[in-house]
Amino acid sequence: MPTSKRLSALGSGVFARSDAAKQTYRERTAQRGGPALVDLSIGSSDLAPPQEVLQSIATAVLQPSSTSYCLQAGVKPFHRAVADWCRQRFGVVVDPDREVQLLVGSQEGTAHLPLAVLDDGDAALHLDPCYPSHSGGLHLAGAAVQKLSLSPEHNWRPDLQSIRASQWDQLKLFVLGYPHNPTARVGDQEDLNRIMGFGTRHQLVIAHDNPYVDLALNGVAPALLQAPGWRDWGIEFFSLSKGWCLGGLRLGFAVGAAPLIAALRQTKAVIDFNQSLALQQGGIQALQEFAHWPIKLHPIFRERRDRVVRLLSNRGWNIACPDMAMYLWMPLPAAALARGWSDEQTASELLQRSGVALTPGSGFGVAGRDWLRMALVRPVDELELAAQRLMDALDE
Repeated sequence: MPTSKRLSALGSGVFARSDAAKQTYRERTAQRGGPALVDLSIGSSDLAPPQEVLQSIATAVLQPSSTSYCLQAGVKPFHRAVADWCRQRFGVVVDPDREVQLLVGSQEGTAHLPLAVLDDGDAALHLDPCYPSHSGGLHLAGAAVQKLSLSPEHNWRPDLQSIRASQWDQLKLFVLGYPHNPTARVGDQEDLNRIMGFGTRHQLVIAHDNPYVDLALNGVAPALLQAPGWRDWGIEFFSLSKGWCLGGLRLGFAVGAAPLIAALRQTKAVIDFNQSLALQQGGIQALQEFAHWPIKLHPIFRERRDRVVRLLSNRGWNIACPDMAMYLWMPLPAAALARGWSDEQTASELLQRSGVALTPGSGFGVAGRDWLRMALVRPVDELELAAQRLMDALDE
């Protein structure tokens, strides 16, 4: 059956390929035996959310309204909670009606925004490597996609001097996100201020994906809401998936310039409905009563990071210590390079030999080639065992 050219541009996606490989491994071990799968390929937190939030959802879901469609009027309490959180978290006053929009996760927002602000052939920029929805949304909108390559030599920060003035003039949208997935770098507020400045001067939409804003283990995470000019040409996406461990509930929101929020809202109106009121009730409670919950996760992720990095380094796999929680961004180990393995082949071989699933860096873009991402989403003892299994597999 024929499919669209824009679908072909997306490819199968790194997570879809990884999921297929994991399923093949499960089927093989079920038949022949072998170590159980340890899935460190996706940033789905193993940590519990606030139990009071789950109880709030459980209570609200029994109300008849929870199973009804939720139109725009129904999201007002959630939007007010977001506005209160923005004031407390960033010291910024936002209009809950005009500058906030509930989302089915921040990924949905970054993927749908290009449909709202771009015409076919408009120039748009994303980082390389980047989270797949950043590039995927641009392709789906028919954009003329450009990439700003990141590198370890620049500590995975954007080299803004590499973008010519004429290029800034042509761009209509720049999608980025710090703290950065997959490289686990927190980023720098001054970089974001400069980028927002380019947006204001060149009438360029700056879309900043910020689901890890409260998971910086070193330094302070940047925020577009603290950059001058965001009310003119900026929009920022947040999520309850990471900091509040609510990934499966798909609760996120955008805060931005009123015309951008209106455009995103109009686009969403023909694509989806808002989340159930019961889920929104949980999100409201998380933002209002458990705003500091993500900070409580820091010691857990710091211990996981430090112990796994130490173990791998002691066995010869040198990995830079990440600034943010949840991920390790790892260069291909020497044993893989000596065998001539690509990052995709390395991830596949390690899965088959050790039962530990990692994500190949090239799945996030060309600049991620020869890197692997590990999600620190298991208890620390299990992570250390998985690290031992990885090193043993490389020694075979």
